[in-house]
Amino acid sequence: MRNFGMSELLIILLVILVLFGARKLPDLARALGRSLNEFKKGREEGAKPEGSDEKKTDEKKG
Repeated sequence: MRNFGMSELLIILLVILVLFGARKLPDLARALGRSLNEFKKGREEGAKPEGSDEKKTDEKKG
């Protein structure tokens, strides 16, 4: 895969700015951040051992 230089990154950012507009960019960045956060939470929950889930439900019940 090719490494991008500064000029290529600036061109990509300019194209994104033209496509979405300056008003939409903060909303898009916010949504992307939330999506990444949810993905990380899901990945961490998937990596937990099966037994830890049962302990949490037992603690909540009892």
